[in-house]
Amino acid sequence: MRLIVTGGAGYIGSVVTAALLADGHEVTVLDDLSTGHADAVPDGATLADVSLHDSGPVLAEVRPDAVLHFAAKSLVGASQQHPEDYWHTNVVGSLALFEAMRAADCRRIVFSSTAATYGEPDAVPIREEAPTRPTNTYGASKLAIDHMLTSYAVAHGFAAVSLRYFHVAGAAHGLGERHGTETHLIPIALQVAAGQRESLTVFGQDYPTPDGTCIRDYVHVGDLADAHLLALPAPAAGEHRIYNLGNGTGFSVQEVVDAAREVTGHPIPVQVGPRRAGDPAQLVASSDRIRADLGWAPRHTDLVGIVRDAWETMRAQP
Repeated sequence: MRLIVTGGAGYIGSVVTAALLADGHEVTVLDDLSTGHADAVPDGATLADVSLHDSGPVLAEVRPDAVLHFAAKSLVGASQQHPEDYWHTNVVGSLALFEAMRAADCRRIVFSSTAATYGEPDAVPIREEAPTRPTNTYGASKLAIDHMLTSYAVAHGFAAVSLRYFHVAGAAHGLGERHGTETHLIPIALQVAAGQRESLTVFGQDYPTPDGTCIRDYVHVGDLADAHLLALPAPAAGEHRIYNLGNGTGFSVQEVVDAAREVTGHPIPVQVGPRRAGDPAQLVASSDRIRADLGWAPRHTDLVGIVRDAWETMRAQP
């Protein structure tokens, strides 16, 4: 298939691009490189350095069979401080992309959604039918795009899948996390081990969990890529499917720190800070729906293995 991958110079987009190329697809990466890295675009893919708002000419030229849409602003804190950037990039940019798809007679899309659409859950594990009550602008913008895809499926025959990720981690195809502003626990712990930070901060040790720290679901980026390949042909025209993607097992912040210490051999000093507003004690996905519909199951479920993949890839990067 001829495919467009938006945000393909970023962490998840580049890994999925590599997986698509390995599966024999022809891939054009559409990325304005505002947060991505040109050298992360895998060999064999074509890079179009444009924004979502200017995607029309690229789609008109490529005439893709489908789009995989990762491009977005994704920092929760920044979304609260500068919501206009998130509505403009994530929502208005996605609208421009969807209209460019219509003009290019492309109706198939896999969208990178997020567990942030759920907000604070009533029950764990979180299922797709759980109420969507995002607590930040980032989650709200992604939920708006989910709603947009539902209406485009009904009105314009889009065949769409939204994949709601939980915490993505690890590395695959020699590609790992490289964020200008790093907010994720595993890469921060590894930066401490690499001497790039003095310590990491654990926000709260008094949660109602076995060790008092928050529990989160970590899904390996390679497993995430597998899910995209399975989702791509799945929906029929006029159908919008929504799937949660997670490991299915939660790991606490303390367990992540311990795994990073084991993998790196570094003590990784920890500072204890207050709880962050809106941080639930547990966020764990139920991925039963995608298992049943598409046969997807995570292969990399061991926390130490996930951290080791990230560490080895980080050390191999210049």
